[in-house]
Amino acid sequence: MASRITFIGAGNMASAIIGGLIDSGVAPTDITATAPNASELTSIKERLGINTQTDNAAAVNEADVVVLAVKPQIMRAVCEELAPSIQQARPLMISIAAGLDAATIDQWLGGSNALVRCMPNTPSLVGIGASGLYANAEVSEEQRALATQLMEAVGIVEWVDDEALLEAVTAVSGSAPAYFFLMFEAMEEAAVKLGLPAETARRLAIQTGLGASAMAQQSDRDPATLKQNVMSPGGTTERAIAHMEEAQMRTIVADAMQACAKRAQEMARELSGH
Repeated sequence: MASRITFIGAGNMASAIIGGLIDSGVAPTDITATAPNASELTSIKERLGINTQTDNAAAVNEADVVVLAVKPQIMRAVCEELAPSIQQARPLMISIAAGLDAATIDQWLGGSNALVRCMPNTPSLVGIGASGLYANAEVSEEQRALATQLMEAVGIVEWVDDEALLEAVTAVSGSAPAYFFLMFEAMEEAAVKLGLPAETARRLAIQTGLGASAMAQQSDRDPATLKQNVMSPGGTTERAIAHMEEAQMRTIVADAMQACAKRAQEMARELSGH
């Protein structure tokens, strides 16, 4: 990726992506990160050796890609400040802010920009994230490939053709790490009641989640088949799964994901003012 990349914002997600890009072979000198105060940039500059800048407009002038990595609540002010420079430089814009639709961000940037919306998740911080991406009509195939390469630095990438589907992405991956954390929490509590020390229960539950994910990822069989393969007729696993099915676990998951997607819609309206 011989492109100059500027990150507007230098928080945890930006740092994770930058670290992944450098690990994948991008030269630190091709990367710039900005923050309002130089003191906020000291750590990332020393740790990763990238360029830093407190002037957003100056930082985007030479960029081929600009990643908007600021909180949704301040996105409008940041974009409107950047608009004159963006209109002149015409880089690929990538937003990793939740809830703000592409048309709204494009309008704040002055219009007719090549813009990709990205919904990453927190496991990106440890290099095994999952990101859903949507490109507006201005994005070229070359820019699409650039966005893919950038986000693959911290995990897998899946594109959606309809921007509204990013709400489903939020439900299935963006918010979903918390679903698994809840499962680990519940398993630990139950194991303690069965007599295990809390630390032992936690380590076993988390390692089992890691192992199940790895098996599912590496197998050519679907999760339903993998589940069936663990279940012996009349055995312990069959009894546990039967109890979960009777308790309507599938309905609980479906309802939770529906609620998540609905809240994503609400947030989009609130943040864009539509």
